[in-house]
Amino acid sequence: MTPLRRLAGQAGLALAVLAVVSPAILFFLWMLSLSLKFEIDNASYPPIFIPEHFNWGNYSAVIASNRFVTYFFNSLIVTGAATAFALLVGVPAGYGLARMRAHKAAAVILIARITPGLSYLIPLFLLFQWLGLLGTLWPQIIIHLVVTVPIVIWIMIGYFESTPNELEESAMIDGATRWQVFRYVALPIAQPGIAVAFILAVIFSWNNFVFGIVLAGRETRTLPVAVYNMISYDQLSWGPLAAAALIVTLPVLLLTVFAQRQIVAGLTAGAVKGG
Repeated sequence: MTPLRRLAGQAGLALAVLAVVSPAILFFLWMLSLSLKFEIDNASYPPIFIPEHFNWGNYSAVIASNRFVTYFFNSLIVTGAATAFALLVGVPAGYGLARMRAHKAAAVILIARITPGLSYLIPLFLLFQWLGLLGTLWPQIIIHLVVTVPIVIWIMIGYFESTPNELEESAMIDGATRWQVFRYVALPIAQPGIAVAFILAVIFSWNNFVFGIVLAGRETRTLPVAVYNMISYDQLSWGPLAAAALIVTLPVLLLTVFAQRQIVAGLTAGAVKGG
């Protein structure tokens, strides 16, 4: 390939990436602009992108608002518990399904993954109501497993299927049990895949809105519900609303930025191992 064609290919790839990510970047920048402006600037026409005076009070007002800190800790508890349980169940399940070549069971996991969460909401709502758990954090943790467990299992199936079996077979020849093989051989190899499964489970659980608005009580709502509650029929303040949305997005965004190497390693390892 000539240098000119290589340069043209790189330029085409850069333009394609820019075309794909530019709407998301523009949306994020516009949200940032809304959060830093006074309401008179947010309502002005033509729209003002960079204001003359920044209004940092939108962020302080959101943080100081009633129950916002409580909702933040609720999100931490629900997401942390749902992700921990999903890894505890999903990683061994993915390993077992991959080693048994249980393709039909894997298809069931995929169906569970792509099935809308509303399909589970009504029967689980009736169950939690019968158990008297509505308004607590337990229903949200349990129902978030419907989202996180299939993600973890599906990612780990693909990862374990792509890893070679020679090390595991050698360990079993030396007298190791299947559990010892999983604990001391498979798990260390699968760390990149576990990191990807962890990050995706956190993202999907943290951003979940439907389960929280139906199952949560006044004191057990999560952050996405808290942002929604800032919308009222009487008044819509774009500055605090945008600030709250960015605060909700910030933890997941920071996690993704700091763990991007693990994400790339985990997503690409399955494509180059085994063979």
